[in-house]
Amino acid sequence: MPLVTTKEMFQKAYEGGYAIGAFNVNNMEIVQGITEAAKEENSPLILQVSAGARKYAKHVYLMKLIEAAIEDTDLPIAVHLDHGDTFEICKSCIDGGFTSVMIDGSHLSFEENIELTRRVVDYAHERGVVVEGELGRLAGVEDDVNVSDEDAQYTDPSQVQEFVEKTGVDSLAIAIGTSHGAYKFKPGQTPRLRFDILEEIEKLLPGFPIVLHGASSVIPEFVQMINENGGAMPDAIGIPEDMLRKAAKSAVCKINIDSDLRLAMTGTIRQYFAQNPSHFDPRQYLGPARTAIKGLVQNKIRNVLGSSNIL
Repeated sequence: MPLVTTKEMFQKAYEGGYAIGAFNVNNMEIVQGITEAAKEENSPLILQVSAGARKYAKHVYLMKLIEAAIEDTDLPIAVHLDHGDTFEICKSCIDGGFTSVMIDGSHLSFEENIELTRRVVDYAHERGVVVEGELGRLAGVEDDVNVSDEDAQYTDPSQVQEFVEKTGVDSLAIAIGTSHGAYKFKPGQTPRLRFDILEEIEKLLPGFPIVLHGASSVIPEFVQMINENGGAMPDAIGIPEDMLRKAAKSAVCKINIDSDLRLAMTGTIRQYFAQNPSHFDPRQYLGPARTAIKGLVQNKIRNVLGSSNIL
């Protein structure tokens, strides 16, 4: 099966009341863990590549790993650029075989965001590639994304219709209370998503696919594994999975997950070395890390996304 775009995926997800998982990839074990989970769950899949991942692993290596995953699983997989912030990086990914790109102009003025997003859309659509835009800014730090609490802002529903019409984007990432990275809420804060904003946007854009970034739940089990084995992570409160499941039943057709994958891999590796300090074969610690990622992704597909057994 060749790579696919997200267009048909999102249409089915919107109609079926579930979301597609968009999981960030950086190396072979992460790709394998994610795709093996999706295969067992019979779920479609989006593999995301950030600018940081392209610098680390190189574009060609990541594409070959994804091609191998498709050959191994025969799953419908879309390859998506996560948080492209310039026309040039979007163009490079489109020319390099990605089937979907995100152009993040949320740091620009509304008019400049429209102009940049429209330019990417024109180039992408001519080549059969779909585009995700963004309105509103999520707080947090992850790879090249770094937005302070002071600079974060909810999506303004009054802007969404004009933005979609003038840019021609295929999906829209919005800010309703999620945030990038592991430290989403301070101690004592109660996680809250602005479902009122989501519902208003859904009314303004009926049938249009919405995207949530920064949606890792920060599973305490993996934070504890890190802290018990030499780490020093402060208590981290993520987005409760029941809130994300509620969002997935609405207009949200794509939910991004990255930090939970990192925590699962790091926690498992730290625990392995604490128990086996003399081991040095990478297969001995990367194997369990891959298994942890697989289990994490299966849980997300079943209990958050609702996309299990829909193929």
